[in-house]
Amino acid sequence: MADLSVWKSPEITGWRRLPAHAVQRRGITLDGRWRFQLLPRPDVSPGDRWTEIDVPGVWTMQDFDDVHGVADRPQYTNFQMPWPDLPPRPPSANPTGVYEREADVPAEWAGRRVVLHVGAAESVVLARVNGIDVGMGKDSHLAGEFDVTHAVRPGEPNTIGLTVVKWSDATFVEDQDQWWHGGVTRPVHLYVTERLFVDDVHIRAGLADGGAGDLRVDVQVRSADGLLPEGWHVRAWLDSHELAIDEGYAALLVEREQNSRYLGRVRFRATVPAVRAWSAETPELYGLTVRLYRPDGTVADETRHRAGFRNVEIVGRDLLVNGVRVYIRGVNRHDFHPRTGRVVSAEDMRADLVTIKRFGFNAVRTSHYPNDPVLLDLADELGLYVVDEANIESHANGTEIADDPAYLPVFLDRVSRMVRRDKNHPSVIIWSLGNESDYGVNHDAAAGWLRGYDPTRPIQYEGAIKYDYEHGTASDIACPMYASIDEIVDYARSGRQTRPLILCEFSHAMGNSNGSLSDYWAAIESTPGLQGGFIWEFWDHGLLQRVTDGRPAPEGGYADGVTEPGYRWAYGGDFGDRPNDGNFCIDGVVFPDRTPKPVMFEHREIAAPVRIELDSVVSGGAVRVRVHNRQHFRDLSWLTAEWELAAPGGPLGTAPAELPPIPAGGSATVEPPSELLAELLTGLSELGEAWLTLRVTTRHDLPWAPAGTTVCLPQVRLRDESRDLLARAGTGAEQAAWPVEIDGEGLLVHPLLASPPTLSVWRAPTDNDRIGGIAARWEEQGLHALTRKLVDVARQDGRIVVRAEYAGAPGVSIAHEQVLTPLAGGLLVQETAVLPDLLADVARVGSVWETVAGFDEFEWFGQGPWETYPDRRTGGPVGAYRAEVDQLFTPYVRPQESGGRHAVRRFTLTGGIGGDAARLAIHLDEPRQVSVTRHRDEDLAAASHHDELVPLARCVVHIDAAHRGIGTASCGPDTLPPYLVGPGTYTWSWVLSFT
Repeated sequence: MADLSVWKSPEITGWRRLPAHAVQRRGITLDGRWRFQLLPRPDVSPGDRWTEIDVPGVWTMQDFDDVHGVADRPQYTNFQMPWPDLPPRPPSANPTGVYEREADVPAEWAGRRVVLHVGAAESVVLARVNGIDVGMGKDSHLAGEFDVTHAVRPGEPNTIGLTVVKWSDATFVEDQDQWWHGGVTRPVHLYVTERLFVDDVHIRAGLADGGAGDLRVDVQVRSADGLLPEGWHVRAWLDSHELAIDEGYAALLVEREQNSRYLGRVRFRATVPAVRAWSAETPELYGLTVRLYRPDGTVADETRHRAGFRNVEIVGRDLLVNGVRVYIRGVNRHDFHPRTGRVVSAEDMRADLVTIKRFGFNAVRTSHYPNDPVLLDLADELGLYVVDEANIESHANGTEIADDPAYLPVFLDRVSRMVRRDKNHPSVIIWSLGNESDYGVNHDAAAGWLRGYDPTRPIQYEGAIKYDYEHGTASDIACPMYASIDEIVDYARSGRQTRPLILCEFSHAMGNSNGSLSDYWAAIESTPGLQGGFIWEFWDHGLLQRVTDGRPAPEGGYADGVTEPGYRWAYGGDFGDRPNDGNFCIDGVVFPDRTPKPVMFEHREIAAPVRIELDSVVSGGAVRVRVHNRQHFRDLSWLTAEWELAAPGGPLGTAPAELPPIPAGGSATVEPPSELLAELLTGLSELGEAWLTLRVTTRHDLPWAPAGTTVCLPQVRLRDESRDLLARAGTGAEQAAWPVEIDGEGLLVHPLLASPPTLSVWRAPTDNDRIGGIAARWEEQGLHALTRKLVDVARQDGRIVVRAEYAGAPGVSIAHEQVLTPLAGGLLVQETAVLPDLLADVARVGSVWETVAGFDEFEWFGQGPWETYPDRRTGGPVGAYRAEVDQLFTPYVRPQESGGRHAVRRFTLTGGIGGDAARLAIHLDEPRQVSVTRHRDEDLAAASHHDELVPLARCVVHIDAAHRGIGTASCGPDTLPPYLVGPGTYTWSWVLSFT
């Protein structure tokens, strides 16, 4: 084995590793089962006893015979290092995987150049072929390629060996917010070229005046024998059109003696008339073929590429794509899979990007390292802008490493190899120097190299502008993380701004989160200089873990979405990992199985390509709606639509909608069919309120969505609701046939209620509540455990007035009044609560009660069908919905407040009680926040995982006069002031009917 110093010395980034390039080659796959031993340290020699393991695969997520007892399991930290030593010293206990397998190398490969490609390994890989060391590489997220021609034996089996050392000096610049694993994480293969081969291809495909494309292709040629033969030549084709050699460039090379016999260079130039431009909306690609010929005219090598013609530039405060200021509606994405950890297949990556596209995103930041080239191929094809990020994050030691000359080669190596590999992808519009590594001369050095090598794309790095958006030469973009709306708007209006502002991270998606996402976008769209951002992040990093507490799992799995009985989603600490940062890795817009969270529907509507507004109601009652095309490049011809009319009584009908071919940025007025609106317009509908929704879908099959996929659901209100609660509830003011019953404490009694309506001002803390500190304040105030004391009961005119006091910690007292009025077929409940000034910020003010078992179906008129909250409601159109009660609860990985529906006007619960059908209907005085689940708040708050929860057979019902927004306080701004619930008097009324 090589000298141990190689994984302790940052100056050594690789040994005999080939330079990075943009030529993707395939050959003999080495993926599959390998012999394997996991050693406790790299200086321990492997024994004779081998087990087997999958490649690609991380050993931390695989079952194998751990003969050396290393027991290395996943570990999650946000930025703290897993061991206390300072850079560049790795720990002495350093799991090391030794891999071996045989590979048959074809006899016809004799005399040709053979390369071993290791897609990625965490964090150091040493490669051997037939016992001969062939190279070493560091960088857990870029491939290492090694010329193994001298070591292979064509025509017979060859032993391929890999030694992967988990911790190294390089680990200090891979201190990213994700699970720590060890192993080979991307595919491994052998490929072959002729001795004369295409070493690299550099494509620059831009747009020129008059709609033409400007193409430049630089080809680099090498020979494995050192000297290039006289008479070699290169030809290239764009689709079927042959390109012309740039003779001026060739002459320049001869004059400067750069076209040496060791390195051949050829440049092709072409003007492509009427070129089809590439953008995220129109991902047009051309095929490019490069052929290298021997002196005798035979083909020595052929490489194939895809070119997308587009321009990227910064003009003033604007980032322009093809001359247009585009909004960056982005999301950060890690490589993740709940079963395999860091290992993701091509199918996984496609599924990720398809999901991202379907929910309105147009950009991805590869946080915080270069992804597999397959992902960039997919982004080129599907249409996504990419911020390609170098594998540099020294979060725990950023200040030291940013200026450490020992780490200068690391910065240059990682940035340059990423750029050399990914330079031809049109989807890559911005290079990133890494993440959260402070700022120093090493960043400036890397930026300087990058600007010289690729001046066609801007550079971003948050650390350069962290303390002053106008500071730092290493970032062309002001790319802050978790800045407040006020902060970014103030900057844009300050007069100081000289570069576009695009948040590299914002709207932290931990648990029930992403409050005020619509407020961010309202500010972005109305403020010049603000251009978008990247939500943190795509994935909940919950790993699949077997539950071993001995309790039987419920049929169908736990409520957190894990459908395999006996398993759950695990986070930091669940594997006994110390130190850890708990569930801070559970912070995505999708669950660990890629199920979209409610925020995805919020984002889909915010990013909608179509928006509508009520233009007018003209004579005769006809309705005119203005339709806006919010895209940057294309018209609406790729979409189709349908009008839907809804009222509290349910859907009133649908009708096809004709979408005009409105150009990008344009608008037009349309009239929904009069027959759809006839009942509404003639006054026959007695339900008052009415909403018109435009269901917009894909017209044809697309690479990311089949025909008929919902794209957005813009909506306008045609008529306001009646304010008469009793009229809407369909009840009279006369006394009901049954009397109102209360117990000795003044609490309502009814056979269908297992628990009476009482005051609620607390919720099961969300991750934002808990980490942001507000939950601790609520507990200090005793809001989670209020005690109720009856003050008095008064009966007058058939009504019962119940006054009570709810007490928390010393000094905390809330006065509550409940007026119960019997009606014909129901009960009117009128409530008042007075919060003292001491309670400046509470979770909610409202009623909570429980039904008896048997109510299984929930119908409502309000926002839906998915979960909505006061500061996350844009994606929930108002309508009439129905769902099973068990499906209303959103199974956030760590249990917390969940399942709310905003602006509910009425709802019903139905089911069977004792063999008889039962129905419970509630009408609300005005749109309120409502939730119906199988869990009490205190049970949710006490649980850390869903396998600890036991769902109730009864329904837990919350009706809130006011509910605190959810904000993003786990990492970012707390709930904004308009969505806070403070001191004062709150009143709310509701009619309860039993049948």
